Amino acid sequence: MTVIKDTGQRAPLPPFSEEHEELRESVRRFVSNEIAPHVEEWEEAREFPRELYNRCGELGFLGLKYETEYGGQGGDYVHDAVWVEELARSGGSGGVAAGIGAHAEIAMPPIWKFGTEEQKQRWLVPGIKGELIGALGVTEPGAGSDVASLRTTARKIGGGYIVNGSKTFITNGVRADFLVCACKTTEEGGHHGISFLVLEREMPGYEVVSKLEKMGWHSSDTGELSFTDVEVPEENLLGELNEGFRLIMANFQWERLTMALGAVGGMQQVFDVTLRYAKEREAFGRPIGRFQAIRHKFAEMSVKIEVARALTYACLRKFAAGEDATREVTQAKLFTQRAMCDVADEAIQIHGGYGYMREYGVERAYRDARLGPIGGGTDEIMKEILGRQFGL
Repeated sequence: MTVIKDTGQRAPLPPFSEEHEELRESVRRFVSNEIAPHVEEWEEAREFPRELYNRCGELGFLGLKYETEYGGQGGDYVHDAVWVEELARSGGSGGVAAGIGAHAEIAMPPIWKFGTEEQKQRWLVPGIKGELIGALGVTEPGAGSDVASLRTTARKIGGGYIVNGSKTFITNGVRADFLVCACKTTEEGGHHGISFLVLEREMPGYEVVSKLEKMGWHSSDTGELSFTDVEVPEENLLGELNEGFRLIMANFQWERLTMALGAVGGMQQVFDVTLRYAKEREAFGRPIGRFQAIRHKFAEMSVKIEVARALTYACLRKFAAGEDATREVTQAKLFTQRAMCDVADEAIQIHGGYGYMREYGVERAYRDARLGPIGGGTDEIMKEILGRQFGL
């Protein structure tokens, strides 16, 4: 909390400044005009155009929190938070938000935080422009939440590493130009035997095995990858050897916070669409919003949305201040993802049979929302983290 001089009044940080609100309006116009009208087309195609990364880069949205020396906007995490929330609220597509977010919020931050100057010039600078697309490769067929058990290996050789293994459920995996890839670099592996290497798709032995079909996020490409004797040069080692687990943990708070922000934006979008519908749709001679049961549903949804927003913004205040927000971010991630599922489910109920139609987008919102309690750390993992925070 920040004390305002002379008045003694207290105001949270954020509120978003005038600059942040101007950014919000810019993002909203862009998303409403250049993304929302094409969502159904991209859902059918099972991907959105690669050119959208270029467009987001051109407008500066991919580099909001990155320094100007790398082509970024020199902003902060609050600027980025505005972008993430509005992309979810105005776009109405979990797949588009996931594809752009996996690049800008998940793949690029490790390079930004741990990369050498040469690595930043190779991948961060063109990534901010949208000229190269990145992905994070951690999940494997036999290792998801249990990161320490991954099996992809990187064997040291003269001048670099030989990588063998596979990754799955990789957002942007089909078309990523570079993959920030977690590998075992000791025989034992585990928390002190993981390193990150940046693999590039043109490397011999790097193969996109398949493009996965999913319940939701249809407009994002999700791939299964295979590596067979991929030769990776020494200069592609990201961070310190065998210190990869620290790299993974470093971005978890922001990844989970962006998921919470996206859920807040998504819930508000679903609420607004459904409220308009309830005022227009008539049954028994009057708008369905006049019925007590429907009013009560909106009351309950509104409470969940406001609690989610308050909790998420509280996390953002603490995180942006550079404090350890592990507990608060974990709480926000746990609460908002289930709340998004609940709000989308209620929206379908209010829409009735029309809830299954694409016209209103609530059917897609429900499908897209269901990954939330799984991705970025399952509900069960979130509860375990919180339990340990209390000394249990």
